[in-house]
Amino acid sequence: MSEVAVSHSAVNEVSIRVPGPLRGFVGGRGEVAVTGATVREALTALVGADAIFRERLFTAEGDLRRFVNVYLGGNDVRRQGGLDTHVPAGATLTLMVAIAGG
Repeated sequence: MSEVAVSHSAVNEVSIRVPGPLRGFVGGRGEVAVTGATVREALTALVGADAIFRERLFTAEGDLRRFVNVYLGGNDVRRQGGLDTHVPAGATLTLMVAIAGG
């Protein structure tokens, strides 16, 4: 697992499972270790300075896009505290994106 670090007051290392359609942004890896105390901090660390990756996950206002779902412990974070949901050290976030086709 590669690590993408970001500086925060409470540093928790967490893993993010990345779905196939987004793995090109993380060197093809299915899981990436990042630091962050909240879902927002962890996802911000994941996208880093990659503006295109950021646009895939977040709206211009900084909210998750409708088709992006993030799970912590099997629970959708939107039903918890949203992007401000606390992520304990050692936790795993699962990132999922809906794909439309025709």
